[in-house]
Amino acid sequence: MQRVINALFISAVFIISVSCSVKPDRDIDKAEWIIGLWEHKVADGYQYEEWIKINNCEFSGRGYHVQNNDTTLFETVQLIQRQDSLFYIATVSNQNNKQPIPFLLKTATDTSLLFENRQHDFPQAIKYIKIGSDSLKAVISGNSAGKELLYTISMKRIME
Repeated sequence: MQRVINALFISAVFIISVSCSVKPDRDIDKAEWIIGLWEHKVADGYQYEEWIKINNCEFSGRGYHVQNNDTTLFETVQLIQRQDSLFYIATVSNQNNKQPIPFLLKTATDTSLLFENRQHDFPQAIKYIKIGSDSLKAVISGNSAGKELLYTISMKRIME
């Protein structure tokens, strides 16, 4: 059932995508600070999150892990502006049968973005917080098997 709901939601996103809104207060414009290459040190290497601007309506992101000389891609993400809505669409290599999972922007400021999908198993919320021009935090949260979980990942910009 969850796959059907996700498929319908994604289909709706793409059907709505006939054109990108050009009004000056689009939510994707508030997300421009996320563009760049971000690094997070982990016990066995480094994790990276890289964002590029595809056009005025879409940013493309990917998350990968580097250990020694090995690089493993674990997630691809799109930020897509459609009409008055901004979607964070994540595809994680070892989750959800590699199906994209959409999260809808709930709040946006010049320093934070909060995306939610309350029907998803985990996470239900993804928040990016701009700490400064060279640092940010990603906060991944939600309920998993009746337990509230929250993960905070601090990242440093290493390239714009």
